Parts: sequence; structure tokens; C-alpha cells
Amino acid sequence: MLLDDRVTDTERSAQANLVRRGYVLESITLGWNVVGVVILVAAALAARSIALAGFGLDSLIEIGASTVVIWELSGADEERQRKALRLIGVAFLVLAAYLAVQSLIVLVARWAPQPSPVGIAWTGVTALVMFGLAAGKARTGRALGNPVLLTEGRVTFIDGILAVAVLVGLVLNSVLGWWWADPLAAFVLVYYAVREGRAALAH
Repeated sequence: MLLDDRVTDTERSAQANLVRRGYVLESITLGWNVVGVVILVAAALAARSIALAGFGLDSLIEIGASTVVIWELSGADEERQRKALRLIGVAFLVLAAYLAVQSLIVLVARWAPQPSPVGIAWTGVTALVMFGLAAGKARTGRALGNPVLLTEGRVTFIDGILAVAVLVGLVLNSVLGWWWADPLAAFVLVYYAVREGRAALAH
């Protein structure tokens, strides 16, 4: 009986450690994106970049998603998890609709953005940070058997991919003068936002 109690205590300790790790990962994501929104909004306005603006909005959704996961980790049941996933899904679909309309307007109007060294630097670093956080969330979510943390981990991974897409668009515009690369990068955001939004709502 004592052995069973020790095993149970060990399992409880491991579970608590995993939950704490989830909190830490989400807190880092939350803090990074809060700073990122400020930087991206300033860079988007300075460069008139729809891709940077879209990435800033994506960071806002990531802030919401991290907040939802922190809330969920505090003691969620299945209904709470479903509500959390629906909130994430709706936010992504709203982002997709906004970016699709804005990108089309930019392409039709031939609205050329300015080069953005700040945007290039931030998206490059953000891609590395998001990929690292996504890997940590995936491991922790699987160990906990937590679908909300796993879903948000995929959101973070997509955030890294989007950072790369925006980075490529910014570099092509800055180096080669390909202004249309900026709205095309925003369309990459649209694709992934729709995909992740639908996946979250399907749970």
C-alpha cells in the first residue's frame, strides 16, 4: 500500500510539473506577443505593410489563445475546453476575412509598402522563438493529454511559419522592390488562419 501511495504521489508531482511547464510556456508566449503587437503596429504604420499589420493581428489572437489556455489549465472540464477551442477558432476566421479583403484592396490599388528593417528583424527573431515554444507545448500537451494546449501549440507553430512568410515578403520588397510580395505574404496568413480556425471549431 505504501508503494502504491508513493507511485501516486510521484504521478501527481509529475502532473503538477507538466501543468507548471504549460503555464511557463504560455506566459512566455503571452509576454512576447504583447511586446510584438506594439512593435508590429508601429512597423506596419511606418511601412504601410498589410503583411505586418496582419501579423500584428495574429499576435493579438495568440495573446487571446495563450490567455484561454492559462485559464483552461487552472482547472478545465470538457465543456470549458470546447469553449476555449471555439474562441480560438472564431478569432482565426475573423482574421482570415479581414486579411483577405485588405490584401485584395492593396493588390488592386497597387499600394507599395516601404522597406521595414524593424519588421524584418522582429519577424526573423519571432520565427525562432515561436518554433521553440511550439515544440515545448507539443511535448507538454501530449504528456498532459490536453487538447487545448496541443491546439494552441499548433497555433504557435503556425505563428512561426507566418513569421517566415512575412519575413520573405518584407525582404523581397526591400531588396528587389517586389511590392506585391507583401500582400501575397498576407494571403499565406489567410490560408493558415482559415485552416486553424476550422480545425479548432471542429473539436
